[in-house]
Amino acid sequence: MSAGLNMSKLASRSGYFSFDYSEYPSIIRGGHNLMQIVVSDEPVRAQYKTADFLVALNKETIDLHVEELEDGGSLLCDEESKPLFQKLKKINIFLIPINKIAKELGGSLLLRNTAALGASIALLGGDLKIFKNLVAQEFSAKDPKITENNFAVCQAGYDYAIKNYGDKIKDILKPRKTKIKMVINGNEAISLGAVAAGMQFSAIYPMTPISGILHSLALLQEKYGFVCKQPEDEIAAINMAIGASFAGARSLVATSGGGFCLMTEAYGLAGMTETPLVIIEGMRGAPATGLPTWTEQGDLRMVLHAHQGDFPRIVLAAGDIEEAFHLTMLAFNLADEYQTPVVVIVDKQICESHMSVGLFDYKTYKADVGKLLLKKQDNYKRFALSADGISTRSPVGFGNYVMANSDEHNEAGFSSEEAQNRIEQMEKRMQKLQTCAKEDMSAPRIIGPKNADLTIVSWGSNKGAILEAMKNFSNVNFLHLTWISPFPAKEVKNILARARRVLNIECNYSAQMSGLIKERTGIEIKNNLLKYNGRPFYPEEIVVQIKKVLALKK
Repeated sequence: MSAGLNMSKLASRSGYFSFDYSEYPSIIRGGHNLMQIVVSDEPVRAQYKTADFLVALNKETIDLHVEELEDGGSLLCDEESKPLFQKLKKINIFLIPINKIAKELGGSLLLRNTAALGASIALLGGDLKIFKNLVAQEFSAKDPKITENNFAVCQAGYDYAIKNYGDKIKDILKPRKTKIKMVINGNEAISLGAVAAGMQFSAIYPMTPISGILHSLALLQEKYGFVCKQPEDEIAAINMAIGASFAGARSLVATSGGGFCLMTEAYGLAGMTETPLVIIEGMRGAPATGLPTWTEQGDLRMVLHAHQGDFPRIVLAAGDIEEAFHLTMLAFNLADEYQTPVVVIVDKQICESHMSVGLFDYKTYKADVGKLLLKKQDNYKRFALSADGISTRSPVGFGNYVMANSDEHNEAGFSSEEAQNRIEQMEKRMQKLQTCAKEDMSAPRIIGPKNADLTIVSWGSNKGAILEAMKNFSNVNFLHLTWISPFPAKEVKNILARARRVLNIECNYSAQMSGLIKERTGIEIKNNLLKYNGRPFYPEEIVVQIKKVLALKK
Protein backbone atom coordinates (compact mmCIF):
# COMPACT_ATOMS: atom_id res chain seq x y z
CA MET A 1 0.00 0.00 0.00
CA SER A 2 2.89 2.33 0.72
CA ALA A 3 4.40 1.55 -2.68
CA GLY A 4 1.06 2.09 -4.40
CA LEU A 5 0.53 5.42 -2.67
CA ASN A 6 3.96 6.56 -3.80
CA MET A 7 3.07 5.63 -7.37
CA SER A 8 -0.12 7.70 -7.06
CA LYS A 9 1.88 10.64 -5.75
CA LEU A 10 4.44 10.20 -8.52
CA ALA A 11 1.68 10.39 -11.14
CA SER A 12 0.21 13.49 -9.52
CA ARG A 13 3.56 15.27 -9.21
CA SER A 14 4.27 14.38 -12.82
CA GLY A 15 1.19 16.36 -13.83
CA TYR A 16 -1.46 13.63 -14.08
CA PHE A 17 -4.64 12.72 -12.24
CA SER A 18 -4.74 9.53 -10.20
CA PHE A 19 -7.14 7.38 -8.22
CA ASP A 20 -6.08 4.38 -6.16
CA TYR A 21 -8.06 1.58 -4.60
CA SER A 22 -6.75 -0.96 -2.07
CA GLU A 23 -7.83 -4.42 -0.98
CA TYR A 24 -6.53 -6.28 2.06
CA PRO A 25 -7.85 -9.11 4.27
CA SER A 26 -9.07 -8.59 7.82
CA ILE A 27 -6.13 -10.28 9.50
CA ILE A 28 -3.37 -8.68 11.53
CA ARG A 29 -0.46 -9.84 9.39
CA GLY A 30 -0.11 -11.59 6.04
CA GLY A 31 -2.68 -12.37 3.39
CA HIS A 32 -2.99 -11.01 -0.12
CA ASN A 33 -2.87 -7.25 -0.55
CA LEU A 34 -3.21 -5.13 -3.66
CA MET A 35 -3.50 -1.54 -4.73
CA GLN A 36 -4.77 -0.45 -8.12
CA ILE A 37 -3.72 2.96 -9.44
CA VAL A 38 -5.54 4.61 -12.33
CA VAL A 39 -3.57 7.37 -14.06
CA SER A 40 -5.09 9.79 -16.56
CA ASP A 41 -4.51 13.18 -18.14
CA GLU A 42 -8.05 14.11 -17.09
CA PRO A 43 -9.79 13.73 -13.69
CA VAL A 44 -10.40 10.09 -12.75
CA ARG A 45 -12.69 9.07 -9.87
CA ALA A 46 -12.84 5.26 -9.68
CA GLN A 47 -10.95 2.03 -10.10
CA TYR A 48 -11.52 -0.23 -13.11
CA LYS A 49 -12.16 -3.94 -13.42
CA THR A 50 -9.24 -4.52 -15.79
CA ALA A 51 -5.63 -3.39 -15.80
CA ASP A 52 -2.97 -2.53 -18.36
CA PHE A 53 0.11 -3.02 -16.17
CA LEU A 54 0.43 -5.58 -13.37
CA VAL A 55 3.31 -5.46 -10.89
CA ALA A 56 3.45 -8.83 -9.12
CA LEU A 57 5.67 -9.21 -6.07
CA ASN A 58 4.86 -12.91 -5.70
CA LYS A 59 3.35 -15.87 -7.52
CA GLU A 60 -0.01 -15.54 -5.76
CA THR A 61 -0.54 -12.11 -7.30
CA ILE A 62 0.00 -13.51 -10.78
CA ASP A 63 -2.41 -16.40 -10.17
CA LEU A 64 -5.12 -14.10 -8.82
CA HIS A 65 -4.86 -11.13 -11.16
CA VAL A 66 -3.22 -12.00 -14.46
CA GLU A 67 -6.63 -12.62 -16.02
CA GLU A 68 -7.51 -8.97 -15.32
CA LEU A 69 -4.85 -7.79 -17.75
CA GLU A 70 -6.08 -6.45 -21.06
CA ASP A 71 -4.74 -8.05 -24.24
CA GLY A 72 -1.44 -6.36 -24.96
CA GLY A 73 -1.02 -5.45 -21.32
CA SER A 74 2.19 -5.82 -19.36
CA LEU A 75 3.32 -7.92 -16.42
CA LEU A 76 6.35 -7.04 -14.31
CA CYS A 77 7.61 -9.67 -11.91
CA ASP A 78 10.72 -11.39 -10.63
CA GLU A 79 12.69 -13.47 -13.14
CA GLU A 80 12.31 -16.49 -10.87
CA SER A 81 8.66 -16.69 -12.02
CA LYS A 82 9.57 -17.24 -15.68
CA PRO A 83 8.23 -20.86 -15.93
CA LEU A 84 4.72 -19.57 -15.21
CA PHE A 85 4.32 -17.76 -18.50
CA GLN A 86 3.99 -20.42 -21.15
CA LYS A 87 0.28 -19.63 -21.64
CA LEU A 88 0.54 -15.83 -21.50
CA LYS A 89 1.20 -15.13 -25.18
CA LYS A 90 -0.75 -11.87 -25.51
CA ILE A 91 0.97 -10.16 -22.58
CA ASN A 92 4.24 -8.26 -22.50
CA ILE A 93 6.39 -9.77 -19.76
CA PHE A 94 9.14 -7.81 -18.02
CA LEU A 95 11.37 -10.05 -15.94
CA ILE A 96 13.20 -7.96 -13.36
CA PRO A 97 15.43 -9.48 -10.62
CA ILE A 98 13.58 -7.53 -7.92
CA ASN A 99 14.29 -10.10 -5.20
CA LYS A 100 18.00 -10.19 -5.93
CA ILE A 101 18.26 -6.40 -6.09
CA ALA A 102 16.37 -6.01 -2.82
CA LYS A 103 18.52 -8.49 -0.92
CA GLU A 104 21.90 -7.46 -2.34
CA LEU A 105 21.51 -3.67 -2.33
CA GLY A 106 18.83 -3.16 0.30
CA GLY A 107 19.66 -5.95 2.67
CA SER A 108 16.07 -7.15 2.87
CA LEU A 109 13.46 -8.76 0.66
CA LEU A 110 11.04 -6.10 1.97
CA LEU A 111 12.59 -3.65 -0.48
CA ARG A 112 11.48 -5.62 -3.53
CA ASN A 113 8.53 -3.24 -3.89
CA THR A 114 11.01 -0.36 -4.22
CA ALA A 115 12.95 -2.28 -6.87
CA ALA A 116 9.71 -3.01 -8.71
CA LEU A 117 8.69 0.65 -8.56
CA GLY A 118 12.05 1.74 -9.95
CA ALA A 119 11.62 -0.64 -12.89
CA SER A 120 7.99 0.42 -13.39
CA ILE A 121 8.92 4.09 -13.49
CA ALA A 122 11.49 3.36 -16.18
CA LEU A 123 9.07 1.34 -18.32
CA LEU A 124 6.36 4.00 -18.01
CA GLY A 125 8.67 6.88 -18.88
CA GLY A 126 8.58 8.48 -15.43
CA ASP A 127 11.13 10.67 -13.68
CA LEU A 128 13.04 8.76 -11.01
CA LYS A 129 14.05 12.02 -9.30
CA ILE A 130 10.42 12.65 -8.36
CA PHE A 131 10.16 9.20 -6.81
CA LYS A 132 13.41 9.67 -4.89
CA ASN A 133 12.06 12.91 -3.44
CA LEU A 134 9.00 10.99 -2.23
CA VAL A 135 11.20 8.32 -0.65
CA ALA A 136 13.32 10.98 1.08
CA GLN A 137 10.18 12.59 2.51
CA GLU A 138 8.74 9.28 3.69
CA PHE A 139 11.87 8.27 5.60
CA SER A 140 13.06 11.74 6.65
CA ALA A 141 12.58 10.99 10.35
CA LYS A 142 14.37 7.63 10.22
CA ASP A 143 17.96 6.42 9.94
CA PRO A 144 19.52 7.95 6.77
CA LYS A 145 20.72 4.45 5.84
CA ILE A 146 17.09 3.47 5.12
CA THR A 147 16.80 6.25 2.55
CA GLU A 148 20.17 5.33 1.03
CA ASN A 149 19.14 1.68 0.66
CA ASN A 150 15.87 2.61 -0.99
CA PHE A 151 17.67 4.96 -3.38
CA ALA A 152 20.10 2.20 -4.35
CA VAL A 153 17.37 -0.36 -4.86
CA CYS A 154 15.03 1.81 -6.93
CA GLN A 155 17.96 3.03 -9.04
CA ALA A 156 19.03 -0.57 -9.73
CA GLY A 157 15.51 -1.57 -10.76
CA TYR A 158 15.29 1.50 -12.99
CA ASP A 159 18.68 0.85 -14.62
CA TYR A 160 17.93 -2.83 -15.24
CA ALA A 161 14.66 -1.99 -17.01
CA ILE A 162 16.33 0.69 -19.17
CA LYS A 163 19.18 -1.63 -20.13
CA ASN A 164 17.09 -4.71 -20.93
CA TYR A 165 13.77 -3.24 -22.11
CA GLY A 166 14.70 0.24 -23.32
CA ASP A 167 12.98 -0.31 -26.66
CA LYS A 168 9.59 -0.94 -24.99
CA ILE A 169 9.35 2.18 -22.83
CA LYS A 170 6.09 4.16 -23.02
CA ASP A 171 5.73 7.84 -22.09
CA ILE A 172 2.74 7.24 -19.80
CA LEU A 173 4.29 9.07 -16.83
CA LYS A 174 6.40 11.58 -18.76
CA PRO A 175 6.32 14.74 -16.59
CA ARG A 176 4.17 17.65 -17.73
CA LYS A 177 3.15 20.95 -16.16
CA THR A 178 -0.27 21.26 -14.51
CA LYS A 179 -1.78 22.87 -11.42
CA ILE A 180 -0.67 21.65 -8.00
CA LYS A 181 -2.76 18.73 -6.74
CA MET A 182 -2.95 16.74 -3.52
CA VAL A 183 -3.15 12.97 -3.29
CA ILE A 184 -5.45 12.43 -0.35
CA ASN A 185 -7.93 9.88 0.98
CA GLY A 186 -11.32 10.39 2.61
CA ASN A 187 -10.09 9.94 6.17
CA GLU A 188 -7.50 12.65 5.67
CA ALA A 189 -10.06 14.92 3.99
CA ILE A 190 -12.51 14.50 6.87
CA SER A 191 -9.75 15.28 9.36
CA LEU A 192 -8.74 18.44 7.52
CA GLY A 193 -12.39 19.47 7.22
CA ALA A 194 -12.85 19.10 10.96
CA VAL A 195 -9.75 21.16 11.72
CA ALA A 196 -10.74 23.85 9.22
CA ALA A 197 -14.21 24.01 10.82
CA GLY A 198 -12.70 24.77 14.22
CA MET A 199 -13.13 21.39 15.89
CA GLN A 200 -11.90 21.50 19.48
CA PHE A 201 -12.45 17.93 20.71
CA SER A 202 -12.48 14.47 19.12
CA ALA A 203 -12.92 11.07 20.72
CA ILE A 204 -12.38 8.11 18.39
CA TYR A 205 -11.97 4.42 19.06
CA PRO A 206 -10.11 2.87 16.09
CA MET A 207 -12.26 0.75 13.80
CA THR A 208 -11.92 0.06 10.09
CA PRO A 209 -12.45 2.03 7.91
CA ILE A 210 -12.27 5.28 9.95
CA SER A 211 -9.09 4.55 11.93
CA GLY A 212 -7.19 6.87 9.60
CA ILE A 213 -9.18 9.82 10.99
CA LEU A 214 -7.76 9.11 14.44
CA HIS A 215 -4.25 8.76 13.01
CA SER A 216 -4.51 12.02 11.07
CA LEU A 217 -5.98 14.07 13.92
CA ALA A 218 -3.41 12.74 16.39
CA LEU A 219 -0.65 14.26 14.25
CA LEU A 220 -2.39 17.64 14.02
CA GLN A 221 -3.67 18.22 17.58
CA GLU A 222 -0.65 20.07 18.98
CA LYS A 223 -0.27 22.31 15.94
CA TYR A 224 -3.93 23.34 15.85
CA GLY A 225 -4.73 23.18 19.54
CA PHE A 226 -7.51 20.61 19.89
CA VAL A 227 -7.94 17.46 21.95
CA CYS A 228 -7.64 14.11 20.16
CA LYS A 229 -8.67 11.31 22.54
CA GLN A 230 -8.55 7.56 21.98
CA PRO A 231 -10.91 6.17 24.64
CA GLU A 232 -11.47 2.58 25.70
CA ASP A 233 -14.50 1.99 23.47
CA GLU A 234 -17.14 3.64 21.29
CA ILE A 235 -19.57 4.20 24.17
CA ALA A 236 -16.97 6.20 26.06
CA ALA A 237 -16.10 8.10 22.87
CA ILE A 238 -19.55 9.49 22.18
CA ASN A 239 -20.24 10.29 25.84
CA MET A 240 -16.94 12.16 26.09
CA ALA A 241 -17.82 14.11 22.95
CA ILE A 242 -21.27 14.97 24.30
CA GLY A 243 -19.68 16.19 27.53
CA ALA A 244 -17.17 18.34 25.66
CA SER A 245 -19.93 19.79 23.50
CA PHE A 246 -22.07 20.48 26.58
CA ALA A 247 -19.14 22.56 27.84
CA GLY A 248 -19.04 24.50 24.56
CA ALA A 249 -16.44 22.69 22.43
CA ARG A 250 -17.04 21.74 18.80
CA SER A 251 -16.88 17.94 19.07
CA LEU A 252 -16.55 14.95 16.77
CA VAL A 253 -16.70 11.18 16.97
CA ALA A 254 -16.00 8.72 14.18
CA THR A 255 -16.82 5.04 13.94
CA SER A 256 -18.04 2.28 11.64
CA GLY A 257 -21.42 0.54 11.69
CA GLY A 258 -20.60 -1.79 14.57
CA GLY A 259 -19.28 1.06 16.68
CA PHE A 260 -22.29 3.20 15.85
CA CYS A 261 -24.54 0.42 17.17
CA LEU A 262 -22.84 0.87 20.54
CA MET A 263 -23.27 4.63 20.32
CA THR A 264 -26.99 4.65 19.66
CA GLU A 265 -28.06 5.14 23.29
CA ALA A 266 -25.95 8.28 23.52
CA TYR A 267 -27.07 9.28 20.01
CA GLY A 268 -30.55 9.75 21.45
CA LEU A 269 -29.13 11.46 24.53
CA ALA A 270 -27.62 14.15 22.31
CA GLY A 271 -31.00 14.51 20.62
CA MET A 272 -32.92 14.83 23.89
CA THR A 273 -30.45 17.24 25.51
CA GLU A 274 -30.15 19.17 22.23
CA THR A 275 -26.38 18.89 22.28
CA PRO A 276 -24.43 19.61 19.06
CA LEU A 277 -22.36 16.65 17.87
CA VAL A 278 -20.76 15.56 14.59
CA ILE A 279 -20.63 11.81 13.95
CA ILE A 280 -18.67 10.28 11.07
CA GLU A 281 -20.09 6.85 10.21
CA GLY A 282 -17.85 4.76 7.92
CA MET A 283 -19.75 1.84 6.39
CA ARG A 284 -18.32 -1.62 5.74
CA GLY A 285 -19.75 -5.08 5.15
CA ALA A 286 -22.27 -6.15 7.82
CA PRO A 287 -24.04 -7.39 9.96
CA ALA A 288 -21.97 -8.18 13.05
CA THR A 289 -18.25 -8.21 12.24
CA GLY A 290 -19.20 -8.84 8.62
CA LEU A 291 -16.44 -7.83 6.19
CA PRO A 292 -14.23 -5.58 8.33
CA THR A 293 -11.89 -4.37 5.57
CA TRP A 294 -14.33 -4.20 2.66
CA THR A 295 -16.91 -1.69 1.53
CA GLU A 296 -20.71 -1.58 1.55
CA GLN A 297 -23.61 0.87 1.92
CA GLY A 298 -25.92 -1.04 4.23
CA ASP A 299 -26.10 1.43 7.14
CA LEU A 300 -28.40 4.06 5.65
CA ARG A 301 -31.59 2.91 7.34
CA MET A 302 -29.83 2.27 10.64
CA VAL A 303 -28.46 5.80 10.82
CA LEU A 304 -31.89 7.24 9.99
CA HIS A 305 -33.72 5.21 12.63
CA ALA A 306 -31.17 4.35 15.33
CA HIS A 307 -32.31 4.91 18.92
CA GLN A 308 -35.90 4.71 20.04
CA GLY A 309 -38.47 7.39 19.38
CA ASP A 310 -38.31 10.60 17.39
CA PHE A 311 -35.71 13.33 17.49
CA PRO A 312 -34.17 15.47 14.74
CA ARG A 313 -31.46 13.52 12.95
CA ILE A 314 -29.56 15.46 10.32
CA VAL A 315 -27.82 13.02 7.97
CA LEU A 316 -25.48 13.83 5.08
CA ALA A 317 -23.76 11.40 2.68
CA ALA A 318 -20.45 12.19 0.99
CA GLY A 319 -19.95 10.96 -2.56
CA ASP A 320 -16.21 11.48 -2.86
CA ILE A 321 -13.17 12.86 -1.10
CA GLU A 322 -13.93 16.50 -1.88
CA GLU A 323 -17.47 16.16 -0.56
CA ALA A 324 -16.13 14.43 2.56
CA PHE A 325 -14.10 17.57 3.31
CA HIS A 326 -16.87 20.09 2.65
CA LEU A 327 -19.70 18.12 4.26
CA THR A 328 -17.63 17.68 7.42
CA MET A 329 -17.22 21.43 7.64
CA LEU A 330 -20.94 21.91 6.99
CA ALA A 331 -21.82 19.32 9.64
CA PHE A 332 -20.19 21.38 12.40
CA ASN A 333 -22.24 24.44 11.48
CA LEU A 334 -25.45 22.41 11.27
CA ALA A 335 -24.78 20.73 14.61
CA ASP A 336 -24.27 24.09 16.34
CA GLU A 337 -27.09 25.85 14.55
CA TYR A 338 -29.72 23.14 15.18
CA GLN A 339 -28.28 21.78 18.45
CA THR A 340 -28.62 18.15 17.44
CA PRO A 341 -26.37 15.31 16.25
CA VAL A 342 -25.33 15.47 12.59
CA VAL A 343 -24.12 12.27 10.91
CA VAL A 344 -21.87 12.27 7.85
CA ILE A 345 -22.00 8.86 6.16
CA VAL A 346 -18.97 7.61 4.24
CA ASP A 347 -17.66 4.12 3.46
CA LYS A 348 -14.43 2.19 3.10
CA GLN A 349 -14.17 3.16 -0.55
CA ILE A 350 -14.09 6.87 0.31
CA CYS A 351 -12.17 6.52 3.57
CA GLU A 352 -9.17 4.64 2.20
CA SER A 353 -8.99 5.35 -1.55
CA HIS A 354 -6.72 8.21 -2.62
CA MET A 355 -7.58 10.70 -5.32
CA SER A 356 -5.62 13.60 -6.78
CA VAL A 357 -7.57 16.79 -6.18
CA GLY A 358 -6.90 20.50 -6.17
CA LEU A 359 -6.18 22.28 -2.91
CA PHE A 360 -9.34 22.57 -0.82
CA ASP A 361 -10.85 26.05 -0.83
CA TYR A 362 -12.49 27.03 2.46
CA LYS A 363 -12.00 30.81 2.38
CA THR A 364 -15.74 31.47 2.29
CA TYR A 365 -16.47 29.19 5.26
CA LYS A 366 -17.63 30.92 8.41
CA ALA A 367 -18.23 29.10 11.66
CA ASP A 368 -21.91 29.49 12.55
CA VAL A 369 -22.42 28.75 16.23
CA GLY A 370 -26.13 29.50 16.07
CA LYS A 371 -28.02 30.80 19.11
CA LEU A 372 -25.06 30.73 21.48
CA LEU A 373 -25.29 32.81 24.67
CA LEU A 374 -21.96 33.69 26.30
CA LYS A 375 -23.16 36.05 29.03
CA LYS A 376 -25.47 35.85 32.01
CA GLN A 377 -29.17 36.26 31.26
CA ASP A 378 -31.90 36.68 33.85
CA ASN A 379 -34.52 33.91 33.89
CA TYR A 380 -32.55 31.90 31.33
CA LYS A 381 -34.41 28.84 30.01
CA ARG A 382 -32.24 26.37 28.14
CA PHE A 383 -35.14 24.71 26.30
CA ALA A 384 -37.36 27.72 25.75
CA LEU A 385 -40.03 27.25 23.08
CA SER A 386 -39.37 28.97 19.76
CA ALA A 387 -40.98 29.13 16.33
CA ASP A 388 -37.94 27.69 14.52
CA GLY A 389 -37.46 24.92 17.09
CA ILE A 390 -34.11 26.27 18.30
CA SER A 391 -33.57 27.49 21.85
CA THR A 392 -30.72 29.69 23.04
CA ARG A 393 -27.78 27.54 24.17
CA SER A 394 -25.44 28.63 26.92
CA PRO A 395 -22.43 26.45 27.81
CA VAL A 396 -21.62 25.99 31.47
CA GLY A 397 -19.45 28.64 33.05
CA PHE A 398 -21.23 31.82 31.96
CA GLY A 399 -23.51 32.22 34.96
CA ASN A 400 -26.64 30.67 33.49
CA TYR A 401 -28.26 27.77 35.31
CA VAL A 402 -28.37 24.78 32.95
CA MET A 403 -30.14 21.52 33.74
CA ALA A 404 -30.11 18.63 31.25
CA ASN A 405 -30.65 14.89 31.57
CA SER A 406 -32.12 12.10 29.49
CA ASP A 407 -35.70 12.61 30.72
CA GLU A 408 -38.26 14.75 28.96
CA HIS A 409 -37.95 18.21 30.47
CA ASN A 410 -39.64 21.58 30.62
CA GLU A 411 -38.20 24.83 29.31
CA ALA A 412 -35.89 25.20 32.32
CA GLY A 413 -34.56 21.66 31.95
CA PHE A 414 -36.35 20.05 34.90
CA SER A 415 -37.80 16.59 34.29
CA SER A 416 -41.46 16.74 33.36
CA GLU A 417 -44.08 14.17 32.43
CA GLU A 418 -46.91 16.65 31.84
CA ALA A 419 -48.79 15.89 28.62
CA GLN A 420 -48.89 19.45 27.26
CA ASN A 421 -45.21 20.01 28.00
CA ARG A 422 -44.35 16.77 26.17
CA ILE A 423 -46.25 17.91 23.09
CA GLU A 424 -44.60 21.32 23.11
CA GLN A 425 -41.05 20.06 23.60
CA MET A 426 -41.42 17.26 21.04
CA GLU A 427 -42.84 19.60 18.41
CA LYS A 428 -40.14 22.16 19.17
CA ARG A 429 -37.33 19.66 18.62
CA MET A 430 -38.83 18.18 15.46
CA GLN A 431 -39.41 21.66 14.01
CA LYS A 432 -35.64 21.85 13.57
CA LEU A 433 -35.81 19.55 10.54
CA GLN A 434 -38.36 21.77 8.81
CA THR A 435 -36.27 24.85 9.55
CA CYS A 436 -33.14 23.13 8.32
CA ALA A 437 -34.86 22.01 5.10
CA LYS A 438 -35.98 25.58 4.46
CA GLU A 439 -32.82 27.43 5.48
CA ASP A 440 -29.86 25.14 4.82
CA MET A 441 -30.70 22.09 2.72
CA SER A 442 -29.30 22.40 -0.79
CA ALA A 443 -31.22 21.10 -3.81
CA PRO A 444 -30.16 17.69 -5.15
CA ARG A 445 -27.66 17.88 -7.97
CA ILE A 446 -28.24 16.63 -11.51
CA ILE A 447 -25.03 15.83 -13.39
CA GLY A 448 -25.21 15.50 -17.15
CA PRO A 449 -27.68 16.66 -19.81
CA LYS A 450 -31.01 18.12 -18.67
CA ASN A 451 -32.98 15.94 -21.09
CA ALA A 452 -31.72 12.37 -20.93
CA ASP A 453 -32.98 8.95 -21.93
CA LEU A 454 -31.87 7.58 -18.56
CA THR A 455 -31.56 9.11 -15.10
CA ILE A 456 -29.29 7.32 -12.65
CA VAL A 457 -30.07 7.75 -8.94
CA SER A 458 -27.43 7.06 -6.33
CA TRP A 459 -25.60 8.23 -3.24
CA GLY A 460 -22.24 7.81 -1.58
CA SER A 461 -19.08 6.51 -3.21
CA ASN A 462 -20.91 5.08 -6.23
CA LYS A 463 -20.59 8.60 -7.59
CA GLY A 464 -17.06 8.02 -8.92
CA ALA A 465 -17.81 4.83 -10.86
CA ILE A 466 -21.03 6.35 -12.24
CA LEU A 467 -19.22 9.44 -13.53
CA GLU A 468 -16.57 7.24 -15.16
CA ALA A 469 -19.27 5.10 -16.81
CA MET A 470 -21.13 8.18 -18.04
CA LYS A 471 -18.10 9.14 -20.14
CA ASN A 472 -19.38 6.51 -22.57
CA PHE A 473 -22.85 8.06 -22.98
CA SER A 474 -24.27 11.41 -24.06
CA ASN A 475 -27.89 10.63 -23.15
CA VAL A 476 -27.55 9.74 -19.46
CA ASN A 477 -27.72 12.01 -16.41
CA PHE A 478 -27.19 11.40 -12.71
CA LEU A 479 -29.18 12.44 -9.64
CA HIS A 480 -26.59 12.53 -6.86
CA LEU A 481 -28.05 12.69 -3.34
CA THR A 482 -26.08 14.09 -0.40
CA TRP A 483 -28.92 15.19 1.91
CA ILE A 484 -30.58 12.17 3.51
CA SER A 485 -32.34 13.85 6.45
CA PRO A 486 -34.05 16.18 5.96
CA PHE A 487 -34.76 14.66 2.56
CA PRO A 488 -35.42 16.80 -0.55
CA ALA A 489 -38.60 14.87 -1.36
CA LYS A 490 -40.28 17.52 -3.51
CA GLU A 491 -37.25 18.08 -5.74
CA VAL A 492 -36.51 14.35 -6.09
CA LYS A 493 -40.13 13.63 -6.98
CA ASN A 494 -40.16 16.32 -9.67
CA ILE A 495 -36.93 15.08 -11.22
CA LEU A 496 -37.90 11.41 -11.27
CA ALA A 497 -41.45 12.11 -12.47
CA ARG A 498 -39.96 13.74 -15.58
CA ALA A 499 -37.36 11.01 -16.18
CA ARG A 500 -37.85 8.64 -19.12
CA ARG A 501 -36.07 5.74 -17.46
CA VAL A 502 -34.60 5.48 -13.95
CA LEU A 503 -31.79 3.28 -12.64
CA ASN A 504 -30.93 3.16 -8.93
CA ILE A 505 -27.40 2.04 -8.01
CA GLU A 506 -26.39 0.99 -4.48
CA CYS A 507 -23.84 -1.17 -2.67
CA ASN A 508 -26.35 -2.99 -0.47
CA TYR A 509 -28.76 -5.90 -0.69
CA SER A 510 -32.11 -4.22 -0.05
CA ALA A 511 -31.90 -1.04 -2.20
CA GLN A 512 -32.17 1.18 0.86
CA MET A 513 -32.14 4.50 -0.99
CA SER A 514 -34.68 3.22 -3.48
CA GLY A 515 -36.93 2.32 -0.54
CA LEU A 516 -36.43 5.73 1.05
CA ILE A 517 -37.36 7.44 -2.21
CA LYS A 518 -40.56 5.40 -2.46
CA GLU A 519 -41.39 6.18 1.15
CA ARG A 520 -40.88 9.93 0.73
CA THR A 521 -42.10 10.48 -2.85
CA GLY A 522 -44.36 7.54 -3.73
CA ILE A 523 -42.19 6.76 -6.77
CA GLU A 524 -41.10 3.14 -7.09
CA ILE A 525 -37.83 2.57 -8.93
CA LYS A 526 -38.02 -0.78 -10.67
CA ASN A 527 -34.50 -0.90 -12.12
CA ASN A 528 -31.96 -1.44 -9.35
CA LEU A 529 -28.29 -2.34 -9.76
CA LEU A 530 -27.16 -3.72 -6.39
CA LYS A 531 -23.80 -5.03 -5.25
CA TYR A 532 -22.96 -6.48 -1.84
CA ASN A 533 -19.83 -8.62 -2.22
CA GLY A 534 -17.64 -6.11 -0.39
CA ARG A 535 -16.23 -4.61 -3.58
CA PRO A 536 -17.18 -1.20 -4.98
CA PHE A 537 -18.78 -0.77 -8.37
CA TYR A 538 -16.56 -0.81 -11.42
CA PRO A 539 -17.46 1.53 -14.30
CA GLU A 540 -17.60 -1.46 -16.64
CA GLU A 541 -20.44 -3.02 -14.60
CA ILE A 542 -22.42 0.19 -14.73
CA VAL A 543 -21.89 0.57 -18.49
CA VAL A 544 -23.39 -2.90 -19.04
CA GLN A 545 -26.43 -2.08 -16.89
CA ILE A 546 -26.98 1.30 -18.55
CA LYS A 547 -27.12 -0.40 -21.94
CA LYS A 548 -29.66 -2.92 -20.63
CA VAL A 549 -31.96 -0.24 -19.21
CA LEU A 550 -31.66 1.96 -22.31
CA ALA A 551 -32.81 -1.02 -24.36
CA LEU A 552 -36.02 -1.27 -22.34
CA LYS A 553 -39.20 0.46 -23.47
CA LYS A 554 -40.03 3.67 -21.64
